[in-house]
Amino acid sequence: MWLNSILDTIGNTPLIKLNKITKDLPCTVLAKVEYFNPGNSIKDRMAVKMLEVAEQEGKIKPGGTIIEGTSGNTGMGLALAACVKGYKCIFTTTDKQSKEKADILKAVGAEVIVCPTNVEPEDPRSYYSVSKRLATEVPNSWYVNQYDNLANRLAHYEQTGPEIWEQTEGKITHLVVATGTGGTIIGTGKYLKEKNPNIKVWAIDSYGSLLKKYFDTGELDNKEVYPYISEGFGEDFVPANYDMQYIDLFEKVTDKDGAVMARRIAKEEGMFCGYSAGSCLQGLMQLKNQLKKDDVVVCIFHDHGSRYVAKIYNDQWMMERGFLEMKTFKDLISGRGTQKVITITPEQTVSEAIDLMKQYDVENIPVMKDGEMIGAVSESGLFNKILNNNSIKTETVASVLEKSYPEVAFDTPVERLSTFITKENGAVLSRDESGTFHIITKYDIIQSLAR
Repeated sequence: MWLNSILDTIGNTPLIKLNKITKDLPCTVLAKVEYFNPGNSIKDRMAVKMLEVAEQEGKIKPGGTIIEGTSGNTGMGLALAACVKGYKCIFTTTDKQSKEKADILKAVGAEVIVCPTNVEPEDPRSYYSVSKRLATEVPNSWYVNQYDNLANRLAHYEQTGPEIWEQTEGKITHLVVATGTGGTIIGTGKYLKEKNPNIKVWAIDSYGSLLKKYFDTGELDNKEVYPYISEGFGEDFVPANYDMQYIDLFEKVTDKDGAVMARRIAKEEGMFCGYSAGSCLQGLMQLKNQLKKDDVVVCIFHDHGSRYVAKIYNDQWMMERGFLEMKTFKDLISGRGTQKVITITPEQTVSEAIDLMKQYDVENIPVMKDGEMIGAVSESGLFNKILNNNSIKTETVASVLEKSYPEVAFDTPVERLSTFITKENGAVLSRDESGTFHIITKYDIIQSLAR
């Protein structure tokens, strides 16, 4: 049996048990993995629902234009629906969002306008303001406004909540959501609490967002608001989708902890998720002392990691922000002090190469000519050649030249260096800022990883 369109594949996403990261928790932790939706995020659910309601209410006509401010995922859901239903799309987003998100939206036919992040929502340059302005200028357009559009939370009341209730056979005790617009947590939480008022709903917020402060005190404190790196959750205002009676507590997670946890989920659980999934699970781990043996916790994993490959899944990006503490080629060199690289020229003899290896206790020697590496000689390579022909000692290094050692960037992580070293190749080279060569061998890497 076939489906009528891609929209029919939305929903019924799997609930998957976490086994490694949460192994020390006393309870069962399940992930509602929403990247199985066709647009790779939970936002597909509410995007289609909001459009359907708008059509029913006559807010958009055939051939019209959908306009929305989106971090990417809602836009993707709307764009898929627009493809099927014959609408145009114009989306505004912020410059803190990953480039992949904007590129994906463009790929499905949307026009994307990038706006500055570090401005007030009321600022005419903000992505909220730009989308509102466009809705007044573009004929036959509909401004979605996912933040205040209550069809957002209705989608989760009708879909996500019932799915989780059925998949856990009513055993769920906690729902954990990294929350932004409020649609997911309120719609899902409302449904689940109607089924069982004892279910706890925990909201995960970001530092730089005012949601937790508002929940705790009822105060809209703009002093809480400042730029943050986390994507897809947290807000600098309180959207109309929020009904705080369905939330039991808010917990904040740092940009770094959320990013690091997302990478752990990929490596340890095999789920390639986005930033908010990492923050969601990190928030749960911070609240682990409130969990009991028979609890069944459901964490919402909102979207797919492919939208963050240039950010949280990029070692360089992580290191530049101090999120990834890993040793690099430079660290290994600094740790052993000033140590000149032993080199040899192609005109010198094999015997001289052997003497250098004995004198400096090295197994790998780069062969240099006019300041450039043209090859290498190694203890293991020379050993095999000398066994076959002892007289080779009097020949030049050029006659026994092996392949040059790979040359890598000075900030290459140690873990990546190991991929360059093979049975045939025992070292890696790099140049520092002054252009001076440095060498790392397999033994340097082994010693580093053993510390």
